[in-house]
Amino acid sequence: MTSGAGPALEDRTDLIAQASAHDATQSPADRGRLRIYLGIAPGVGKTYAMLRDARARRRSGVDTVVAHWEQHGRPGTAAQLADLEVLPARMVTYRAASFAELDVAAVLDRCPELAVVDELARANLPGERHARRWQDVEDLLANGIDVYTTLNVANVESLGQVVSRITGVHPAEPVPDVFVRAGEIKLVDLAPAALRQRLAQGLVVPEARVDAALSSYFRFANLAALRELAQLWLDDSVPDPVTAFLAARGVTEPVKASVIVVGLEGSPADEWLIRYAAHLAGLSDARLKGVHVRAIDNLDRSPKARLEEDRRLLGELRGTFHEVRASDVASGLIRAARRAGACQLVIGSRRRSHWSRLLNGSTVADQVLRAAGDLPVQVVNVGRPDKASDEWRRPGHDASERRRA
Repeated sequence: MTSGAGPALEDRTDLIAQASAHDATQSPADRGRLRIYLGIAPGVGKTYAMLRDARARRRSGVDTVVAHWEQHGRPGTAAQLADLEVLPARMVTYRAASFAELDVAAVLDRCPELAVVDELARANLPGERHARRWQDVEDLLANGIDVYTTLNVANVESLGQVVSRITGVHPAEPVPDVFVRAGEIKLVDLAPAALRQRLAQGLVVPEARVDAALSSYFRFANLAALRELAQLWLDDSVPDPVTAFLAARGVTEPVKASVIVVGLEGSPADEWLIRYAAHLAGLSDARLKGVHVRAIDNLDRSPKARLEEDRRLLGELRGTFHEVRASDVASGLIRAARRAGACQLVIGSRRRSHWSRLLNGSTVADQVLRAAGDLPVQVVNVGRPDKASDEWRRPGHDASERRRA
């Protein structure tokens, strides 16, 4: 849940300063202790590990309650609640829908020694006592209650922009670094291959979303990069984890605003691709950039009329058109996307038979995917090579055709 206006930067700074001042007047025995289960990505097992450890504390005699947990639909995680006291959620109605929210007042009334609060980075609904859940947790800590909670690397405030660049998604809800570092941090690590296997088994997202997740956020290169970033952030000897991470990849400039680059070949399919990429850019508040690659030797025949149509359409959709030269299309697209600081490269691929692949070799899409590294690439099916150009219609003209595409 990401609704609700967050506090302004100066307000958030004041809140942290107030919390620090409060800490100074409290003895360590009065203030609760914070433990954060930090994961490289959703699905690594943060909630499971948190509940497992909470059960161990309860068995050792610590008065423990589950104040809030996210029902992810994972049986193994739900089973960890078996012998734990779960406080009822507070139901809040917002825009004709009901939401289960953390009941801070109920936790304070119950006053356990340890409270389990899932999803530290959640934004609260408008009208709640605080804009962010981490501020609710601060209330519990200030009242002497220990808290176990979960967080993803993407939600660490100083890492949000670079994670957005790695994964191609809009920056996640931030939690201030100073608050996260004030507690004990347990990294819940899982090798990228193992996490992708969990995903393929339907243990992380619904089955209908598995393929899309594997080819976007949960790409092997993305997960490996997030894992490295988390380890750098946790290393006290690294003063600036983001700079160190970028420098290791030969990137020295600051992280730029999100850009989605769409590769154009000068065919009727370009219109569909441009509109699709524009839709993605709108969802992620990113800029749109169309790129056409021409051969260095000028032996290719540039489809000028079609490219002018592409330029016009991009202008209407607040995008820009660029033409670059390269020895091959794949390397030209990747280089252009990296120079633009793209959070995602969108390219088209036509369906081909097995025999066609054997006879004609790999496609541009195949070459891009092999060479992309940690650059997020989305390959969109744009039809069959043997179809005439009249197969293409304006997106939205035929709903069933759009669904098939």
